[in-house]
Amino acid sequence: MKKAICAAATALTAMSGAAVAADFPGGAPYYAPAPRYYNWAGAYAGANIGYQWGDITNNPTNPSGIEGGLQAGYNWQRGQFVFGAEADLQASGAEDTFAPYKFSNPWFGTLRGRAGVAFNNILFYGTLGLAVGELKGQNFALEETKTHGGWAGGLGLEVGFNPNWSARVEYLYMDLSSRAYSITGVDNGLQTNMIRFGINYHF
Repeated sequence: MKKAICAAATALTAMSGAAVAADFPGGAPYYAPAPRYYNWAGAYAGANIGYQWGDITNNPTNPSGIEGGLQAGYNWQRGQFVFGAEADLQASGAEDTFAPYKFSNPWFGTLRGRAGVAFNNILFYGTLGLAVGELKGQNFALEETKTHGGWAGGLGLEVGFNPNWSARVEYLYMDLSSRAYSITGVDNGLQTNMIRFGINYHF
């Protein structure tokens, strides 16, 4: 009886081993391929369009309008962490008139660092850096234009929808420091907010 039980146990063990081996070609275990993650590293370039609104310091005008331009940058990635640098150049239709003054911001550009956290193809980031732009002031027939330096910073969300293309939405605050204007008799600068949408090609 004992011999029969041992023989049955041996047969069952052999059958179960054969069944398991049958699940794996050649008897080797199967491992699922590792998941593929979006690669944010490398150079990119693109375009953006948005809206800006703000105010002129020491003046009642509040320039606002559509702005848009080009951006380019480079990312490095370490695990989930993405960091890099970006430059952009924008044309702006932001302007406002409060008699007898009119102020506008024809163009501006920034050079900023970026740092964020990626969840596969979704990137949340913060950005901070330098800004430069032009202010044009008018008082009746008099006109005065100056280039201002300053800083810019904000937050953004970027989504990669294939290995080479991504889209983003970004909030940016820019402060162009005050300079003396003879048409107003005081120092004037620009503090402005922007919401803009963009698209990038990743090389």
